[in-house]
Amino acid sequence: MTLTERRLVSCVRPDRTLELSITERDLRPPGPGEVVVRVEATPVNPSDIWLLLAGADPATARRPDGSGPTLLDLPPDRHGALDGRLDEPLPVGNEGAGTVVAAGPGAEHLLGRVVSAVAGGMWATHRLVHSGQLMVLDPGTDPRDAASSFVNPLTALGIAETAVRDGHVALVHTAAASNLGRMLLEVCRADGLALVNVVRRDEQAELLRGLGADHVCVSSAPDFDEQLDAAITATGARVVFDAVGGGRLVGRVLKAMERVLSRDLERYSPYGSSVRKQAHVYGRLDPSPLEVDLGIGFGWDISGWLLTPFLADLAPGDLARLRDRVAAELTTTFASSYGAEITLDDVLDPAVIAGFAGRGTGRKYLVRPA
Repeated sequence: MTLTERRLVSCVRPDRTLELSITERDLRPPGPGEVVVRVEATPVNPSDIWLLLAGADPATARRPDGSGPTLLDLPPDRHGALDGRLDEPLPVGNEGAGTVVAAGPGAEHLLGRVVSAVAGGMWATHRLVHSGQLMVLDPGTDPRDAASSFVNPLTALGIAETAVRDGHVALVHTAAASNLGRMLLEVCRADGLALVNVVRRDEQAELLRGLGADHVCVSSAPDFDEQLDAAITATGARVVFDAVGGGRLVGRVLKAMERVLSRDLERYSPYGSSVRKQAHVYGRLDPSPLEVDLGIGFGWDISGWLLTPFLADLAPGDLARLRDRVAAELTTTFASSYGAEITLDDVLDPAVIAGFAGRGTGRKYLVRPA
């Protein structure tokens, strides 16, 4: 049986416009240990949007012939950085879930099973993947419930695991009202980690407090710095995991940590506290430069944190432990909510692009390819 895959690809053209299109190709039969998954649900994650749009302005999206590819304009400051993508159609979608419809030798037992995968190219009707990339789910699992079973759950667990391994008993998390943020709230509660949640708006703060969050700080509030000081004093947080990336937020959190630490200095030091404060930037919701006021003492560091390298460094047993926890708590701790469901063809609609590119709490999109 020949299966035809429809998939969404993103391509930077030589004229420095971005082209989004749906292509078709016949899949080869699965080889040893491989399966073909009919993709029934795949989320729109921030990392997917970054690959999809490559920094293009969503407001420039248009379909010149009304039904073909969608074009967007790339800003001049992105041109050089995208030279490696010229005329290279890249499939989009980190993760998704669906049903195994074909299997190669050694994987026949997976036929008909609902699975999730983090294999790339999941914004497609079908995906050929090795069985080692799959999470095999309990019979009767709805693919919608499993669509976001890798990136957000394992990031939440990875953040908590990283904090504990570095000797922290508390942490600060930004963009905390997101699906991932709500998962981290439950993980920290279960694992005994104190959590300071940073959000932009009062309604997001109320949402988290309704879920039992003890420490919530609103970055748009005039007394945000005072809120941070109180929460950091109460928890002893010395590490922040930041999903925003650009702007002054990370710097303000580090400065709050320094203010709290400086109050306990036995005598004045022009260098500030020597206690190390850490910032791990794992997202770039704000693509502007990261700004840090150096009034944060000299015991600090800022680094990038990504899920894939974190998982690659885990011992096999630790990785299995985390994946088993996700599977066991898929509809509780690691449940995702979506603000809209769209088809694969809808992704090319300029109005839809504007919708998911705008992001925001309660506005996560789910793609239903098949």
